[in-house]
Amino acid sequence: MLNAARQDLAPTGRLRAGINLSNSFLVSGADSAGGPVGVSPDMAKAIAARLGVAVEYEPFASPGLLADAAADDVWDIALIGAEPARAEVIDFTAAYAEIEATYMVPAGSPIRTLAEVGRPGIRIAVSARSAYDLWLERNITAATLVRAAGIDASYALFVEEGLDVLAGLRPRLIEDARTLPGARILDGRFSAVQQSIGVRRGRPAGAAFLAAFVEEAKASGLVADLITRRGQEGKLSVADLPPSVTNT
Repeated sequence: MLNAARQDLAPTGRLRAGINLSNSFLVSGADSAGGPVGVSPDMAKAIAARLGVAVEYEPFASPGLLADAAADDVWDIALIGAEPARAEVIDFTAAYAEIEATYMVPAGSPIRTLAEVGRPGIRIAVSARSAYDLWLERNITAATLVRAAGIDASYALFVEEGLDVLAGLRPRLIEDARTLPGARILDGRFSAVQQSIGVRRGRPAGAAFLAAFVEEAKASGLVADLITRRGQEGKLSVADLPPSVTNT
């Protein structure tokens, strides 16, 4: 199985890992050579080690661009949020980590609950083609989504255009709220962004290997250790294990 997985995932003798640079909880910095550092690169490195090959990081400015490149043969695995739209061309593992997605409203906003956000006339700033944007696109039918190119740009749009709501990842919204007097983060979550590992469709041995690796990484404590090592406690959570797997 390992040889078949290696052929699917690293046919060139190295594992090219597509990394989304826009999520600071998963990519928290750069090394001395400018390569990405964080939980996602660490996971890719661990997969490469299991396969017995070197890892090569392929950085992308946004998850949408990473997903778009599935047909371009520039990455072998993609560390990205799993979403149905992306799953049309990418086979995803179960999530290894997750991040709550919720809303922030400005000072004086009458909006108090998640349910109120979906009303007609509400304008929601969101980072275009993020996993939570794809969720909102499927589930918000009356309010208006106003998209910006990236997380920083969505915050700027929210402030500069005086929009009603900013959608985002809870840890980032907590940071944003500190810079905007009176802003409030709503209780609860509308979704949780599931951070998974994907492989282009048509690579069954590679997909099976990755699925098993992710469950082992959660059960063994590897994912939790990486989250702690990179200082992301309270921002990233280890995704749930399936009922048949226990963390002993």
